[in-house]
Amino acid sequence: MTEPNNLVILVCGGIGAGKSVVVDEFVRMGASAIEADKIGHQILRPEGAAYADVVERWPQVLDAGGEIDRAALGAIVFSDPHELVHLEVMTHPEIVRTIVEFTDAADGPVVVEVPLALALPDVWKVVFVDAPLDVRLDRAHQRGMSRGDARRRANLQPDRETWLRLADHVIVNDGDLGALRERSASVWQTIMDAQ
Repeated sequence: MTEPNNLVILVCGGIGAGKSVVVDEFVRMGASAIEADKIGHQILRPEGAAYADVVERWPQVLDAGGEIDRAALGAIVFSDPHELVHLEVMTHPEIVRTIVEFTDAADGPVVVEVPLALALPDVWKVVFVDAPLDVRLDRAHQRGMSRGDARRRANLQPDRETWLRLADHVIVNDGDLGALRERSASVWQTIMDAQ
């Protein structure tokens, strides 16, 4: 498990909050980064840890090439909270294991981008990226997701109050990209000063 002197920062928040911009800024400041979503994608590949379990439960998501169609899987799990729980049971332990392995091996600060409240070490700093729901839905729509799908996903993520309870730091993303970068740099400096 990661030693407390190995600085790990979780950047979390809902869909479209601006987590990736904050992570990019922290990387620019010297952190290495890992994304829970990318790990989730890897473990759904045919050689991945969750592939067999997912295909067994939802065989209809298998495409002609033997890959899991993530859009088809998303349509199932983001429309039924019980199905989402089944997917999380299949994927979260491996996602957490991979994140902890990465942070343990890192030399220097690590930033971890997570869209959900995963069971990760509580010695890690938590930065919540906060943005109004309508703004977040607009951003997801601009990236090609329907507003309805974005809203369903947002409704299945932890709510603002949950994130605020978990957060050591909050970055409000209600302005332009420059403002978000400035706020990110300020939080980064605050975290570094406290080390």
